[in-house]
Amino acid sequence: MREFLADRLEIPGEKVVPEAKLADLGVDSLMFAEMLFELEDRAKTELDIRSADALPETVGELVGLIEAHLQTGAAELPVPPSAAH
Repeated sequence: MREFLADRLEIPGEKVVPEAKLADLGVDSLMFAEMLFELEDRAKTELDIRSADALPETVGELVGLIEAHLQTGAAELPVPPSAAH
């Protein structure tokens, strides 16, 4: 995750620490969405973040969200009806 964020944000890896605020690292809502899509592609899953209240504020919260999602087996989401055709 550190390398992914450092590369994506073009910052030194040592700045990517659990307590670092994503906003302070230059992550705005659009960039967060883009990173989320990229992380989903890499993990071959869909992260269930549907409201602004669920958005992580720190690197540690982002990592925790992803780890919790992968550990709960949420990667096996049902196929939406529109994609089943």
